Amino acid sequence: MAILHLKAKPNARRNQLLVASDGTVTVRLQAPAQDGKANACLVAYLAEVFGVAKASVELLSGHTAPFKKVALNGVSEIDLQTVLQQYIVD
Repeated sequence: MAILHLKAKPNARRNQLLVASDGTVTVRLQAPAQDGKANACLVAYLAEVFGVAKASVELLSGHTAPFKKVALNGVSEIDLQTVLQQYIVD
């Protein structure tokens, strides 16, 4: 199980995962930050990106905050880093 720390930004034009050169992870989400819509969108998007079921993505903290801690069950730390490498933005 890998743990991912990220910042969520709702109300974006499209869902997008961005990794800064310092390793900071930002996820832009189309859904608004109301009634848990952005969190549901985040879980679905991360499941798609990492190739796991939505049930394997668990929001550990940050339910009402932009900074979130997410558990990715079935994803190793090596797999996590490999996928994040593909989304690095200079």
